[in-house]
Amino acid sequence: MLAAPPPSTTESAVLTAGPAGPAATNALPRLGVMADAGLPDGANASLVYRPLRWLRVHGGGGYNLVSEGIRAGATVVPFGMGPSATLEAGHYFSGNANGVVQRFAGQSFSSPLLERVGYDYANFHLGLDFGYHHVTVYMHGGMSYVRAQVHNLESVLSSQASASSEGNGTTAVSIKQDPTVQAWFPSAKLGFILFF
Repeated sequence: MLAAPPPSTTESAVLTAGPAGPAATNALPRLGVMADAGLPDGANASLVYRPLRWLRVHGGGGYNLVSEGIRAGATVVPFGMGPSATLEAGHYFSGNANGVVQRFAGQSFSSPLLERVGYDYANFHLGLDFGYHHVTVYMHGGMSYVRAQVHNLESVLSSQASASSEGNGTTAVSIKQDPTVQAWFPSAKLGFILFF
């Protein structure tokens, strides 16, 4: 009886390689889409990239009932799901907020101060993230920093000063630069991510 010849080096490599193991089939998807809503973020939609199981970065746009905006940020999830920490920065372009306020204050309400409302903001949030493979639902909350300029203040103060000094001469108010308002306040949002 003849013995079979030993396999060549090429055949040996094919035999030892075998099929792909579970690690290849369980790889986490890296790209996704995210949607969330909260304050001061408004409603946002973003693209998400997950370079590591514990890190997500995102960027996209939003709407806050007054104008459009942009936002970018990063989230660290040490265990892939569960506790998380998020840092984000965003900007909303100037828009007329009188329409939003009129829904609550009545159609007769109008203020020059609300004609150009826009702001920059930064979120410092802790949260809980549920799920990590194809779907993640999250609740984030913490503190936000908001910076905005107040426009048309000079015209408002001038008209009020004129009204209060009727018949007593002329009152002039001069503001050389639009004042800037800065504030810290509690904030929160709720959202989800679909990975593909």
